[in-house]
Amino acid sequence: RGPVWVLVVGLVLLKLGIFLFADRVVFSLGTFKNISLAENATVQAVVSRIPAEVAFLILQFHTQQYNITLSFSKVPTLSSSHTAVDSGLLSPLLITQTSLDWYLLSPENRPLTSVGVILAYGSSDPVPGGCSGDKSFDPSVHLQYNLFVTTVTIAPANAGYARGAVLPTCNATRGPSARLEYHVYQYFLPEGDLSEQSLLSHMQAVASVASMTAHGTKLITWAASEKLSASFKSVPGQGVIYSVVVRDPVLNASASYVPVHTYACSFSSTLDSCMTIGKVSTKIFFTIAGFAGFFVCFFGHQFFKCELFCLGHAFAAVVFFVLITRTTTLEYNLRLALTALVGVVGGVLLVLSWWRFGSVLCCVLVVGLTMGFLLAAAFFFTPVGELLIFRSGAVFWVTFGGIVLLVPLVFVRWPREGNIMTCGAVGAYAVVLAVNSYAYTSLSYITLDILKRFLNNNYSRTFTSMPFQDIDYIMLTVWAVLGVSGVVLQLHRERTRPFFPPSPYLMWKQERERRKTNVLDPSHHMPSLPRRLQHWLLGAFHRKEPAGEVTPLLL
Repeated sequence: RGPVWVLVVGLVLLKLGIFLFADRVVFSLGTFKNISLAENATVQAVVSRIPAEVAFLILQFHTQQYNITLSFSKVPTLSSSHTAVDSGLLSPLLITQTSLDWYLLSPENRPLTSVGVILAYGSSDPVPGGCSGDKSFDPSVHLQYNLFVTTVTIAPANAGYARGAVLPTCNATRGPSARLEYHVYQYFLPEGDLSEQSLLSHMQAVASVASMTAHGTKLITWAASEKLSASFKSVPGQGVIYSVVVRDPVLNASASYVPVHTYACSFSSTLDSCMTIGKVSTKIFFTIAGFAGFFVCFFGHQFFKCELFCLGHAFAAVVFFVLITRTTTLEYNLRLALTALVGVVGGVLLVLSWWRFGSVLCCVLVVGLTMGFLLAAAFFFTPVGELLIFRSGAVFWVTFGGIVLLVPLVFVRWPREGNIMTCGAVGAYAVVLAVNSYAYTSLSYITLDILKRFLNNNYSRTFTSMPFQDIDYIMLTVWAVLGVSGVVLQLHRERTRPFFPPSPYLMWKQERERRKTNVLDPSHHMPSLPRRLQHWLLGAFHRKEPAGEVTPLLL
């Protein structure tokens, strides 16, 4: 009976322990754990056996779209907790402290899936957010975004110190914290991947100093005396992780702030959700533009009036969209419809101007400006556009405008070749934009960046780095192949034809003058159009009288 009673008591104690510690998770330093929170549950995170050389700990938890609260106490207070999708707390350790615990809960009373880690730092490592201005520490990267820019801000760090030591003074001009450097890193998630699993797995890859410096891209470096805030380009639907690594160059030590992520869109919005970011109206608009661009790419110069209509449509649509967006608050679909309508008017006006005046110079001007816009936008899409000098709005727009105006001057010397090159480049890029409305590609931001600068006065101060992944290389190849093929085909086909087709109106005037002077031409004796219309109307309302014999003749 003895072993039976021991077994029964053991099972009871085991169930009692499971009940008591069901909401208690034991962490190891530097090891990630996936935590699932129930609606009204509170989970206690515990770490023990902390080495004596550890001076402070940073606990960070990450979710995809819903806030999670970290707290030093079971009942969170404003000064002892932090609530965010990328939440973090910093705990300085006492001299004899070997264990620590925190509490996790869902502030919105909904189930949560998160990943967390506890990182340990020594006495020589800088303290992220150690000079936040109050008695608490703020190791988080604070992020705000809109359609155009994403802004990250951090609290100043303090120099490292041992357990129980007096905190170094927080002085940005002199003192230990004045020597600190801040490096801002960026890490792009896979394009088009909005899954929770992808975010949590990649967040694990960049949570520490070593992993972020190995996988991320360093954008800027702040000195301690600078404003610890920077703006970057928003890419709605593209996941991005930002982190800041603070470094002490004297002690050669570093520490990482809590990384933060953004998709520059909302998962909870019913209208512009991240999941429905591609509007049907946008897809229809750019699908039509893609088919028109494909036609222009291979047949634009041959069907000159069709090319003029398409380029005039694009030119007028861009100008009108910028104006209506800056001056009104109309809904997006209405603005897009009005833009398409004004684009049609612009295309018709350009065709009519060619039909009436036949001025090659006027048409080459519009064609050259369109090509110049695309070339200038592509120039600033390269790493050259990241130079600090171009963050000045005046320098940027002067350079951009110079490139745009230079292209029409070149086209005046070689109008046919310039027109065919524009057909190939612009037409192929329209195909890329059409593909972008279904499968995201960074190449769409070649022109979208310029539109954002037109629409947002502060956009020039943002960093505009973009991910360049497999689909971007594929679309760049498609653009190059289509453009080169279209240019070569049209140059070969047009080599024996006149540079430009003659103006229809001028041809009609010449034909009219020829008929007036050439009496042998049968059309010379033809009545004018008004007389022919008058004769037809009179014949429709008057019965012809019979002339002569109407009965059959007997042979």
